[in-house]
Amino acid sequence: MRVKSICVYCGANFNGDEQLKLAIETLASVLVNKGIQLVYGGGSVGVMGLIADAVLGKGGRVTGVIPQFLMDKEVGHGGVSEMIVTENMHQRKQKMADISDAFIVLPGGFGTLEEFFEVLTWLQLGLHNKPIAVLNIEGFYDHLFAQMDLMVERQFLKPTNRNLVINEADPERLVEKIESFEARPDDVWFRDRNLT
Repeated sequence: MRVKSICVYCGANFNGDEQLKLAIETLASVLVNKGIQLVYGGGSVGVMGLIADAVLGKGGRVTGVIPQFLMDKEVGHGGVSEMIVTENMHQRKQKMADISDAFIVLPGGFGTLEEFFEVLTWLQLGLHNKPIAVLNIEGFYDHLFAQMDLMVERQFLKPTNRNLVINEADPERLVEKIESFEARPDDVWFRDRNLT
């Protein structure tokens, strides 16, 4: 698929991990070299600020999407190509999803996981067919994937839906997998119940 923009979900904090910083720089290079626009949460701090600065520093285009209350706290990035200010968090997430062709999850906290699982649930329900990928630096998300495997084992999650998520530690391979990915959620449950 032709990917023109990728939404990156990530944390507003950064722990100083040099491997993570290197992965962010590599991801930024891949995006810019492929002419892919970065869409992200609009912040100037943490991992958010690092990915935005890295893409901008390499001549790429960056669109930030941020709610007004965070702009008022002066955490909005002042140097992005475009800043979209929303009224609230719900509008922010919807806008980020609407203007993106795919999603990448970097290390983060509660907010990052909430964004990840919401857009993943939308994919499972057939509300979009955009690839979702986790850049799993130094096994950061290994325990999360183990939890997904347990959900499959205990029959709360179908293997087909578990496989909707791309898990990759190398930024270049991650983007290649996004470009070749076809999302095929298992919607049999919904068809059987006439819910689609």
